[in-house]
Amino acid sequence: MSRGFSSSFISLLLALTLAVAVSATPVVQVRENFVRLPLAKKFNLTGTHTLLARDQARVQLLNARAKARLTGTPLSSDAVISVPVDNQAVSYIATVSVGSPPTEYDLIVDTGSSNTWVGAGQPYVQTSTSRQTRDRVSVTYGSGDFSGTEFTDTVSLGSGLTINGQSIGAATRSEGFDGVDGILGIGPTDLTVGTLSPDTSSTIPTVTDNLFSQGIITADEVAVSFEPTTQEEVVNGELTFGGTDSSKFTGSINFAPITRTSPASEFWGIDESIRYGTSTSILSNTAGIVDTGTTLTLIASDALTRYQRATGAVPDNATGLLRLTTAQFANLQSLFFTINGVTFEFTANAQIWPRALNTAIGGNANSVYLIVGSIGTPSGEGLDFINGQTWLERFYTVFDTANSRVGFANTPFTKATTN
Repeated sequence: MSRGFSSSFISLLLALTLAVAVSATPVVQVRENFVRLPLAKKFNLTGTHTLLARDQARVQLLNARAKARLTGTPLSSDAVISVPVDNQAVSYIATVSVGSPPTEYDLIVDTGSSNTWVGAGQPYVQTSTSRQTRDRVSVTYGSGDFSGTEFTDTVSLGSGLTINGQSIGAATRSEGFDGVDGILGIGPTDLTVGTLSPDTSSTIPTVTDNLFSQGIITADEVAVSFEPTTQEEVVNGELTFGGTDSSKFTGSINFAPITRTSPASEFWGIDESIRYGTSTSILSNTAGIVDTGTTLTLIASDALTRYQRATGAVPDNATGLLRLTTAQFANLQSLFFTINGVTFEFTANAQIWPRALNTAIGGNANSVYLIVGSIGTPSGEGLDFINGQTWLERFYTVFDTANSRVGFANTPFTKATTN
């Protein structure tokens, strides 16, 4: 076979692969030792209190879980927040297969937890590759919980790409996960400590860890790419295991070390400061986290007071969010997030909830709602902000386990006027 024919044949195969990727069934693409997994945004808002209340409940649970781990004490029952537990509100979903023959599961992608489990909707199906361990497993989240038995099994990310012996939970009980089958946890591995019994001190390797240890990827990292959207359910994101996808970002990726301030240091925590416009300080340099499991962009309560004063926004009782008039929105200035010396612009358009989806959160179709909310505690608590989904939709983000750092880059959607 000639070299020219071989190159043409390879190009044809790549073109066919891309054509299949836009079909109804998500297809994982593997190139240059990294793995790309499509993500779908899913709304599940029936019965929720408000997006803000749901996010604040998650924050309190993350705080409680981190402090329990730091002190070596069990998570107390009063750490479960008294907000109605109905569903996960707004989530990013990846489809993975477990077992042989495989069963497909739709899993929430969560950087704020590290256990992978199934069975909330579609039950766990044992096959020839299933191996039950001696451990029970249980995890409490801000919006629900699950308990069950820990297994090891094959996990496929599509196209025959299989992780052998991945530890997964098989839920026998779950609450708060309507419309999904479980969670794909890609947070720091240490977050799994205390989730098993009797092996309470053991850690559970994440999917990223096992992809790396089995030589499927060459870097122990995962990158997340989201696009802002005005649709309730759409494939608008991608997980890239083992590398970065240069087609998803512009310029260079700027990394920041994991913060040393607890409890943010227990998660994908960084230090950052926030400015409104040219000179109004909203939040001095402090610690917080980057989290796919939080919908809004949350800041300390005193910082939100400064932001509200700067924007002129008023609280909206129906949604729990801050509301602007159209005239105020016309004058809304950018927020500037400075992370490890690099400043990222969060435009006026990025700061508002997609107006086409106002009624989905109980709002008025003609109103303008801000996606910046209160984290529920004042600054100085060690977790003073969360850059959630609404922030991540504007910036490419890399979670680098090997080097204990998080990277950020602008994307073609950083300054988009989608909303």
